[in-house]
Amino acid sequence: MSATRTAPRRGSDRGPGTGAVTGRPPWVLLAPALLGLAFLVLPLAGLLIRAPWATLPQRLTEPHVLQALRLSLVTATLATATCLLLGVPLAWLLARVSFPGRRLVRALVTVPLVLPPVVGGVALLLVLGRRGLAGRWLEESFGVTLPFTTAGVVIAEAFVAMPFLVISVEGALRAADQRFEEAAATLGASRWTVFRRVTLPLVSPGVVAGAVLCWARALGEFGATITFAGNFPGTTQTMPLAVYLALETEPEAAIVLSLVLLAVSVLVLAGLRDRWVTGP
Repeated sequence: MSATRTAPRRGSDRGPGTGAVTGRPPWVLLAPALLGLAFLVLPLAGLLIRAPWATLPQRLTEPHVLQALRLSLVTATLATATCLLLGVPLAWLLARVSFPGRRLVRALVTVPLVLPPVVGGVALLLVLGRRGLAGRWLEESFGVTLPFTTAGVVIAEAFVAMPFLVISVEGALRAADQRFEEAAATLGASRWTVFRRVTLPLVSPGVVAGAVLCWARALGEFGATITFAGNFPGTTQTMPLAVYLALETEPEAAIVLSLVLLAVSVLVLAGLRDRWVTGP
């Protein structure tokens, strides 16, 4: 029998198992790639270089730093809990239920991702402020005032962070195998039981990833917070607001606070490296 010659497959110049093209990359692509990398990395390197490392421990234990850090951690955690309580059912609704206007609802859910945070703060004021559509009713009926309070910080952070959770959970729901849910339903399980016993365990990695991203976004929120909740130390002054204020009076303190937020961002990326930062 004569040997059969086979043509080489396309993409044979790729490295084994990496999907990367071997050989020298063209300068027309390499040069802008290196410029883009420098554009992203150099500001962070400048932050590390200019950091007051000698006095860093003392500055991290200053009362106003600890106060801002404590408030940021508490409000970001409460905002994430609020997003989980409201966002997971919303993601399930978008992924599992067909209803008129679903695309419009999905678009509205993602609006805070592209909306300037200051505009989001103004919108919250118009709805939940003392003269807002719902804020006036809350104050007159229950004596509840949300703007310029710690609760206002939580609401502002939840408003800008919830889309991260909804998008992550909805994607996990769409990727999950629905046959397990259908099998549980045929065995007589209610929709709530199916959601609690089958759906949630299936999409738990997406829920965790979305919650971490949501928490990190809430921790770094600035525009909506300062517009809706103000900048009052101990009450509404979170870490980003403290950075903004310290930059005008004490730049080294602003660098220290920025390092804390940078460390949180690195930890978030490290925790999600298998989901977001994959590579050889």
